[in-house]
Amino acid sequence: MSDNTPRALAPVKVSAGKLAVAWALVGVPLGYGVFQTLTRVAALFG
Repeated sequence: MSDNTPRALAPVKVSAGKLAVAWALVGVPLGYGVFQTLTRVAALFG
């Protein structure tokens, strides 16, 4: 008989510096893309 009970995962420790760099790597290009998209859409309909 197998044990199918869920087990708790160990907490992950991520340093604040790594988290900030990761957010910057994702957030800056994403923000730029959103800005460019909104600028072009505004030019089309504006």
